[in-house]
Amino acid sequence: MSWRTVVISSSAKLDYQMGYMVVRRTDILKIHLSEVEILLIESTAVSLTAALLNELTKKKIKVIFCDEKRNPSSELIGYYGSHDTSAKIRSQIVWDETIRKAVWTEIVTEKIRKQAEHLTYRERTEADMLYGYIEEVQFGDVTNREGHAAKVYFNALFGMDFTRTTDNSLNAALNYGYSLLLSTFNRCIVANGYLTQLGLFHDNMFNPFNLASDFMEPFRPLVDYKVKQLNPVKFEHEEKMEVLRVLQEEVLINGRSEYVDNAIKIYCKSVFDAINDGDISQIRFYQYEL
Repeated sequence: MSWRTVVISSSAKLDYQMGYMVVRRTDILKIHLSEVEILLIESTAVSLTAALLNELTKKKIKVIFCDEKRNPSSELIGYYGSHDTSAKIRSQIVWDETIRKAVWTEIVTEKIRKQAEHLTYRERTEADMLYGYIEEVQFGDVTNREGHAAKVYFNALFGMDFTRTTDNSLNAALNYGYSLLLSTFNRCIVANGYLTQLGLFHDNMFNPFNLASDFMEPFRPLVDYKVKQLNPVKFEHEEKMEVLRVLQEEVLINGRSEYVDNAIKIYCKSVFDAINDGDISQIRFYQYEL
């Protein structure tokens, strides 16, 4: 079955009946929860019953709430994502520092590789510089090749005047896409029984999603590619729905074609296996046909 991303973009009342989410507007729509992967509540004029929220949590359906500007602001995360959550959290707290740094090195290297591949597709000569950075990545990325690569990459992609702090449509689109990725990774981490707060590299006491911030890095270029293609002069509902489709793009992972949201599950499981077994060769990265 093909799972759906359901977007509620206007005033509605949502409740639960016999396995279905019932959407009440001027008409009534019923959607079986077994078909839903992500529920995006884009409007603040939407009300949901506690019974529906409970069922969504049980079925590990990602629910993302947007603010009055229709940007992702929060999400629904269950307390217990796995039957052995307690044991996994105890192991996460004492993850070996060497394997954590080894995994982070692999993640950083793959992120830069994906950025270089994107620039190669765009026929940007700066791709050669990024491939050079890959060779320079040291254990734990102590020389911050990731940061250097990011600056070169974004300037090559969007122009020398571009910065990630500017308030414009490009950054709005990037931020929106990254927020969707972050939410998807949070759900996957919790579903595997781990805490999102304890990261491999990211260690901000004010960031409740440090681990998702680590894991998602190689997937960011998928959003970059979509935003570059879109090149938005405005960022409203239509553009947001286009960025949302990133999660339904097909990629290759583990020798199979998968949607991005499913590839994230495979990738996350492989990273957890690599950490717990002390074997980075178990990590499975995706390939994207540009």
